[in-house]
Amino acid sequence: MGSIILYTVLSLSVLAAIAAVILYFVAQKFKVYEDPRIDEVEHTLPGANCGGCGFAGCRNFAEALVKAESLDGLNCPVGGESVMKEVARILGKEAMAQAPLVAVVRCNGTPEYRPRTNVYDGVKSCAVAHLLYTGEGGCPTGCLGYGDCVDVCQFDAIHMDPETGLPVVIDDKCTACGACVKACPRKIIELRKKNKKDRKIYIACVNQEKGAICIKNCKVSCIACGKCVKVCPFDAITMENNLAYINADKCRLCRKCAPECPTNAILEINFPPPKAAETTEIKEQSA
Repeated sequence: MGSIILYTVLSLSVLAAIAAVILYFVAQKFKVYEDPRIDEVEHTLPGANCGGCGFAGCRNFAEALVKAESLDGLNCPVGGESVMKEVARILGKEAMAQAPLVAVVRCNGTPEYRPRTNVYDGVKSCAVAHLLYTGEGGCPTGCLGYGDCVDVCQFDAIHMDPETGLPVVIDDKCTACGACVKACPRKIIELRKKNKKDRKIYIACVNQEKGAICIKNCKVSCIACGKCVKVCPFDAITMENNLAYINADKCRLCRKCAPECPTNAILEINFPPPKAAETTEIKEQSA
């Protein structure tokens, strides 16, 4: 009886040893190597998983950073320059300087300028309303005002102004993750270069209809008169499809374009009031 038990134990032990050897070689054969630097880079990233980098989450972005030969074109908008420098240190690569960006709402169609012609009584969602009709005003590209951009912002950097019915971006909180840009069905939110003292000049209109139709629906729409294009000394303003556009990379914030706009479609944000002499000079130059 004892010999049977001993034989059984020995047989099972041999089988177990053989199975262990087989499993070891199988594991080695199909082992997936993962660079340990991926975990280190992921822990360096802010962990917002906002998708602003262009990847599904911070883990995917970390994998892309480790595999990339260069960090050119790769950037974490939430972490900013400090995070990318630390990532570059870990990977032994050079961090490419990235100009900070901020979200800008290119619509100024408040009730004062864009009269409401009807009342929407459907689902309070910009995405849904955009599929159904032009909006409570006549502008087919104006802000619908139901706050889809606010809902997707993880950083409380944007809110709806109850008086104007337009979204307001808080520059100090905005990380330029781009979530609001993707959420807006009217494509009126744009990421633009962030200047000193949060100063910005841009055309708050995306309507490409002809001037007579635009101005009928919204008093501050771009009518494609071209005056801003002519007066810009830096070739920063272009005209295409009945709509002017200011290139933030070329713009030097000289502010010569804004006084030329007959509809006040060009907004100047966070600038001091122009001096009387400067205003006179601009008018004389445009005369």
